[in-house]
Amino acid sequence: MYDCAIIGTGPAGLEAALTLKARNKNFILIGSNLSSEKVYKAHEIKNYLGLPNILGNDFQNAFLNHIKLMDINITNDMIIQIYDMGDYYALQGKEEMYEAKSIIIATGVKMEKPYIGENELLGNGISYCATCDAQLYKNKDIITIVDSADELDEVNFLSEVVSNLKLIPLYDNNLENRCNIEVVNEKPVEIKKVDKKRVLITDKNEYSVDGIFILRKSVPLSYLLYGIEMDGSHIKVDRLMKTNLRGVFAAGDIVGKPYQYIKAAGEGNVAAISVVSFLDELRRNKNEN
Repeated sequence: MYDCAIIGTGPAGLEAALTLKARNKNFILIGSNLSSEKVYKAHEIKNYLGLPNILGNDFQNAFLNHIKLMDINITNDMIIQIYDMGDYYALQGKEEMYEAKSIIIATGVKMEKPYIGENELLGNGISYCATCDAQLYKNKDIITIVDSADELDEVNFLSEVVSNLKLIPLYDNNLENRCNIEVVNEKPVEIKKVDKKRVLITDKNEYSVDGIFILRKSVPLSYLLYGIEMDGSHIKVDRLMKTNLRGVFAAGDIVGKPYQYIKAAGEGNVAAISVVSFLDELRRNKNEN
């Protein structure tokens, strides 16, 4: 049981981790060992205080070196869904389950729009996690949509469980058909439920299958944590980075513009301080009872 789970390893998440480390809290930092794709792909950053004209790759290395000096480790995993257990939160990752008294969501923003019909069929023939749900489709026909080569390990795992698998890669690739995997280089457009089947409509064809796996680098926030209040495509927070859910905080690009690294880092610090106050409140209430 962690005091806090930080989801995201960009500037907001890493700054939150530094602050919680300084406050001697027991936390887990979940995300990518590479920190943030947005950071290391940046050409040059000109407005981060004390680091003028720094290249994105050097910026990322500075971040990672800092948390290494503070003896902070990144748990390389992706959170699929968060469950409110009353006194704590359970976080379902691709690799394992985690438990924490509080959460800081610092996942950044993704500009991908869901496919037509995707939101309506979540949990009803559509899944975001092969590790979690593959056994539900044992010996059945599925389609898997992937947005990067990083997801191919999950595709291989699925192919060992299901009967037939069609793979739609949404990136430049040289993949070839192989045992139990048919590569389909088409563009998904819409998902429908027809009788007991799920139908994926692409720009060229329609495919009727038992289930559809959409393997992205992130999942929609509405699916990640039920009941969290949104402001458009962003999580709604107050000035202390509190959301409408008790013990849940958010920081960085996910809470709104401007999408600036220095703003994200500052919000990560504020979110962590708010977590410390929340944990102190929990402890006081426990002592009083």
